[in-house]
Amino acid sequence: MLNIEIDSGSGFCFGVTTAIQKAEEELAKGNTLYCLGDIVHNGQECERLKAMGLITINHEEFAQLHDVKVLLRAHGEPPATYELARKNNIEIIDATCPVVLRLQKRIKQEYDKASGQQIVIYGKNGHAEVLGLVGQTNGEAIVIEGLKEVNRLDFSKDIRLYSQTTKSLDEFRQIVEYIQEHIAPDATFEYHDTICRQVANRMPNIRQFAASHDLIFFVCGRKSSNGKILFHECKQVNPNTYLIDQPGEIDRNVLEGAKSIGICGATSTPKWLMEECKKVILEGKQ
Repeated sequence: MLNIEIDSGSGFCFGVTTAIQKAEEELAKGNTLYCLGDIVHNGQECERLKAMGLITINHEEFAQLHDVKVLLRAHGEPPATYELARKNNIEIIDATCPVVLRLQKRIKQEYDKASGQQIVIYGKNGHAEVLGLVGQTNGEAIVIEGLKEVNRLDFSKDIRLYSQTTKSLDEFRQIVEYIQEHIAPDATFEYHDTICRQVANRMPNIRQFAASHDLIFFVCGRKSSNGKILFHECKQVNPNTYLIDQPGEIDRNVLEGAKSIGICGATSTPKWLMEECKKVILEGKQ
């Protein structure tokens, strides 16, 4: 008999859940609501909310708006976004994740000290959260995407290291070790582990889940940063792991011979989408 299990630890993190709840509450009132950027890096969930009336806009479109309501998603925004909202009488519904807000505040406090240190952010260039973090430093923070980019830093100057909340904890520790080994004796180095444990703690759990099944379907939007990390973890443990965006991408050929199938996803993957994938597999087996 075929066993299909949906990973209980997969699905929206707290920040995404809160952002979607705020959007749904506002839309239920019948109000026009804009969202600055995709509310979550999952195309299927974005389509569901679009059908409810949510209008997704980019920063250029945001600059043209006046006297409307705009939701800021969990990733956060730089100070310039709030300034423009005040100028154009835009009511902000702020769904920035509390973890991201605390990180923004810490980076701004460090920057405001104005003591000439290098503020370094371990994160993905161009990612919405990273843009919000760099914005706290008037664009002066140095973004490094991984260990291979650490040599761009000036080790003769003070370094203050932070991390995008959804990055790999293991690589962050490797970066810390590298800087400690190379920093000049008269320069100071401080690091702040600002990785969200809701994401980091999923690593060991998802490894265990992936190892317990013959076949894994990792359900995730193509834009999800933490999805790429978690998928990689699954694939390392279980080579029979497949990344899909939606149920229609399930390849029935790979189901042959599998007695146990696991379905899991990112912090941006809705539970309902994983349930849909399970349903499609079961329908095909009947």
